[in-house]
Amino acid sequence: MAAYFTSSPAIFPLLQTCTNPNHLTQIHAKIIRSNLSSNNLLNTQLIRLYSSYGNLNYATSIFQQLQFPSTFTWNLIIRCHTINGSPSQSIILYNFMICTGVIPDKFTFPFVIKACAASSSIEKGKEIHGFAVKTGYYGKDMFVKNTLLDMYLKCRCLEFARKVFDEMNVRNVVSWTTMISGLIGFGEVDNARRLFDVMPQRNVVSWTVMINGYVSNGRPQEAFELFSEMQIEGVRPNEFTLVSLLKGCTELGSLTLGDWVHDYAIKNGFEMGVFLGTALLDMYSKCGSLEEAKKVFDIMEKRSLATWNSMISSLGVHGCGEEALALFGSMMEENVMPDAITFVGVLSACVQTRKVDEGLRYFKFMTEECGIIPVLEHYVCMFELWGLARKETETEWNGSRSFVQNRQTELFNERFYL
Repeated sequence: MAAYFTSSPAIFPLLQTCTNPNHLTQIHAKIIRSNLSSNNLLNTQLIRLYSSYGNLNYATSIFQQLQFPSTFTWNLIIRCHTINGSPSQSIILYNFMICTGVIPDKFTFPFVIKACAASSSIEKGKEIHGFAVKTGYYGKDMFVKNTLLDMYLKCRCLEFARKVFDEMNVRNVVSWTTMISGLIGFGEVDNARRLFDVMPQRNVVSWTVMINGYVSNGRPQEAFELFSEMQIEGVRPNEFTLVSLLKGCTELGSLTLGDWVHDYAIKNGFEMGVFLGTALLDMYSKCGSLEEAKKVFDIMEKRSLATWNSMISSLGVHGCGEEALALFGSMMEENVMPDAITFVGVLSACVQTRKVDEGLRYFKFMTEECGIIPVLEHYVCMFELWGLARKETETEWNGSRSFVQNRQTELFNERFYL
């Protein structure tokens, strides 16, 4: 077996068939023991794989050992940090790349531009835009233009976004959809619709963006009208189209319309995934049908934290505090980590069921075990529990009462007066 690792060509197949981080670590260890750590091709593959598993430390450590990394390798490490939530580091790496005299190519710009968008580094983004123009990639690469368009919109620079869009001699469906989405984000729904109407080609994403734009701007009726047009044109909706429509049903308070969307999903073979299931559950709850919400929750094979939160909150709102607390217990048994929203629902259920002692235990668990910093909604629940406690828990609550009252007042003043 050892002889198999004595040459780099023998190791490439192992890297190409690597399926998990542990396997990769073993291969990396063999590379080191075989004195092949200086092989740039092997190192490039290691960086690619470590970045795909989200291991920034190993990927960066290997990159730093390279004497003369190629443009491809620079692109790889910049991409690694961008997609793994470290955009500031991507920008720093890009700066080093330029300083070392390595010329970026058309694959460099999109990832560093995305990093600027993610870190709201608009000035750096404009600088990179200028360099892309200087090197000619802005004029001849649509992907670079689309990424710049997205960056300016995310950084709230509508004027620059419009300039980029207007300068496009050729636009693809991504260009149009990105601009429409950006206009909706600025509240320019009618301008977005005018742009949507003149699109030479639309896909399901374009339709969904426009439908969701109507819903998110308080115009759900127009969302359903547009969905009807979508049906006439024979475009099949996706899961997110239906999620937007369900939000529209909630906005309208129409259980009948919500039932129709649910039936449509079933008849057209949509699986009850996390997003669609949670949206259905939320719609049924807010439209007054807790039993239907429970049915949806029960048939969901996969549930996100948002699903659990929605069901716990729904039970509490409908006066089923005991069930809400029991469901929270089931959630903990399945090792789903709660967040601040979860505990608003849990503490509200404690108030509703007059479980003062349990409420105090949950509050302590939230702050001490889960490390969640309480916000106004948590303190309001605790204040209400203290009001329920009265004389029978006066001693236990003396310290907590003063703390809760003072903190509630502080947060109220911060929110409404400061």
